[in-house]
Amino acid sequence: MTTESPRWIKSSYSENGGACVEWAPVFASSGVVPVRDSKRVNGPVLLVSPSAFAGLVALARSSEL
Repeated sequence: MTTESPRWIKSSYSENGGACVEWAPVFASSGVVPVRDSKRVNGPVLLVSPSAFAGLVALARSSEL
């Protein structure tokens, strides 16, 4: 997998011009969700399962942060 080929979606928390995380949803159906730092588009990519990604999203949306 290359980090340049998929369409990356920026976190909704980046709305105000901030830099955050991005994910590539095209791979989710294959059982992996690539996540990267939007400031380092050629940097490392974290590969997580769809359920782990859902947990990350739930944590980010919660008031526990």
